[in-house]
Amino acid sequence: MAKVYHKLRTQKYHERLRKQLKTLPPSCADFFRAISQTTSPLTRLAYAYDLNLFFRFLCTERVSFANSSQELMSLEEIASITARDIEAFQEYLMFYTKDDEQSDSGSSPTFIQNNELGIMRKLCSVRSYFNYLFKNELIPSNVALLVDLPKKKKKPILYLDTDEVNELISVVMTGDGLSSKQKAYLKSTQKRDLAILLLFLGTGIRVSELVGLDIDDFDFDKNSFVVVRKGGDQTILYYANVVKRAVLDYLNERQQIETLPGHENAMFLSLQKRRITTRAVENLVKKYAQVAAPLKKKISPHKLRSTFGTNLYQETGDIYLVADALGHSDVNTTRRHYAAMTDEHKRQAAKRVVLPEIPNNDSPNE
Repeated sequence: MAKVYHKLRTQKYHERLRKQLKTLPPSCADFFRAISQTTSPLTRLAYAYDLNLFFRFLCTERVSFANSSQELMSLEEIASITARDIEAFQEYLMFYTKDDEQSDSGSSPTFIQNNELGIMRKLCSVRSYFNYLFKNELIPSNVALLVDLPKKKKKPILYLDTDEVNELISVVMTGDGLSSKQKAYLKSTQKRDLAILLLFLGTGIRVSELVGLDIDDFDFDKNSFVVVRKGGDQTILYYANVVKRAVLDYLNERQQIETLPGHENAMFLSLQKRRITTRAVENLVKKYAQVAAPLKKKISPHKLRSTFGTNLYQETGDIYLVADALGHSDVNTTRRHYAAMTDEHKRQAAKRVVLPEIPNNDSPNE
C-alpha cells in the first residue's frame, strides 16, 4: 500500500532532520520538538534548512558573531540578534552561494537567487523559531516581528487550455516535436507516461502522491484508488474511463517487468526498474509540455493539477467540491487560487443580464 511508501519517506525526513540538528544551536532541538505535533516532517525539515542558512549567515557574514559557532550558539547569543541582523539576512537571501564555506575547495560555488516567495518562506521559518523562544520566555523580545516580510505578488493560475491538453496527449501518442533521443526513450515509456499525465489531468493528484502509488492501491471495478495525502491521511480518488484504460494498458506492460528488490509493488517504475522519483516525473511533464505549450514556461505536475482544478471549477462552479478533490484542508486556500475565475464568472453574469437599449442622445436639441 502507498501507506508503506509514505512511512518510509517520513522516516527519511526524520533522519535528515536529525542530521541538520547536529549543526544547529541546542535550542533548535527544543523548537522542533515543540512543533512536532502541529507540522509535517517535511515542513520541519524545510525549517531546519532555513535555520541552518540563517545561523551560517550570522557566523560568516556578521562581525558581531564572527567568533560564534552555530552548533554551540547559546541563548544569550541568540538574544543579542537584532532586527538589523535579520534585515541583513533578508538582503543576503536575494543572492548568495549555496556553500560559502566550500567556495575555496576548488569546485565552483552554486549561486542561489530567491524571489519574494522564497525569501518570505525563509523569514517565516526564522519568525517561527523566534516566536517559540519568546513565548517560552527564553529571549526577552521577539525582534523578528520588527522585520517586514516581502510583499507577495499575486500570480495568475497557470494551466493548460483544452487545445493544449489535447496537444500534450498527442505528443505522447505520436512523438511529434520530440528529439530523436526522446523518441527512442518514448518507445519504452509511452504507456507509462500517458497514464501519469492522465492521472494528473483526471484526478488532480500531487506528484508526491503519484510516485507513492502501489499497484494494490487501485480498484479498477470502482474506477478509484487510495492515496496518502499531505499529513498522512488517506482518501479515495475517482477517475474517468479514459484514465482507467490508460492505467490498465500500462499495468499490462508493467507486470512483465522484473523490478529491483523493494520496488515490486510500485505502480510507476523508472527505466532502472525502481519506483519512479518526483524529479523524473517533473522532467517528463516538462519534456512534453515544452512541445505542447511552448509559450507557457515552467509547466510542471502542479500546473497539471491546476488544470484539473480549473476545469472542475469551470464545469461545476463549486469551490467546496474543488477543495475536496484537490485535498485542501482549508477551502480559503482553494478560493484564493481560483478567485480570478470567480471574478470571470461575475463578469460573464453581468454580460448576460438583458437591459433595455438606451437611445443615442448625441445629436443637439433643436
